[in-house]
Amino acid sequence: MELFWANAGIQLLLMVVLWIVSVIRRDASIIDPWWSIGFLLISANTAFMTGLTSGKLVLLTLVGIWAIRLWLHLLIRSIGKAEDVRYTEFRKKYGPDRYWWFSFFQVFLLQGTLVMIVSAPLQVAASADGPDDVSAFDIAGAIVFLVGFVFEAVGDWQLTMFRRDPSKKGQVLDTGLWGLTRHPNYFGDSVIWWGFWICTLDLGLGGLVTIFAPALMTFLLVRVSGVRMLDAQLARTRAGYAEYMKRTPGFFPGIHWP
Repeated sequence: MELFWANAGIQLLLMVVLWIVSVIRRDASIIDPWWSIGFLLISANTAFMTGLTSGKLVLLTLVGIWAIRLWLHLLIRSIGKAEDVRYTEFRKKYGPDRYWWFSFFQVFLLQGTLVMIVSAPLQVAASADGPDDVSAFDIAGAIVFLVGFVFEAVGDWQLTMFRRDPSKKGQVLDTGLWGLTRHPNYFGDSVIWWGFWICTLDLGLGGLVTIFAPALMTFLLVRVSGVRMLDAQLARTRAGYAEYMKRTPGFFPGIHWP
């Protein structure tokens, strides 16, 4: 329990600091870049509190690569930008006079809680008893992670380059990974979490039961804050996107589902 409360305390502190900054800047979307850093902090704290091993070092390396890459990508993308439209709509809905405190629960505390839940495989793997050598499951998990990382990182890079090209303004990116799936970055993020979960399977039932975490992450990416929300928005606002939806799978490459 000491480990759990230590991780919860770290996550709460991070969210409180981010919330205070968001109130000062009137921008709740600052949470987005720091989401991944919460997972890295929890993984690192768990590993160091229980003793670093070779198996944990593999996991920390994977989490660090994913978290820092995503943090930098979202941080750079947000420079000079106004608050994300999702949070602006919430601000209008609940009223600017009370959203400053309401956002702590609706945005920051909620996301902090989700980090604690979704990080279950990381906490389990990073708290393994020694010797915890690198196992076949660690290697398999790293391979799955690499597949997901390519989809996420390359997909983000292709979209960034597309948006920087003035001749592409108003068009729909449908080449590269974006020709295989409408959301290669979301698909890649889901695969990454399944890779993390596979790394826990050498721990037996303790790792197996954390399957709810990658399943929850996939559900959120597909049905809640990812594919469904973005598709609905772009179908309304971007010419040609409805046709793009008809010819390109929504999530899994080559499979027209959802």
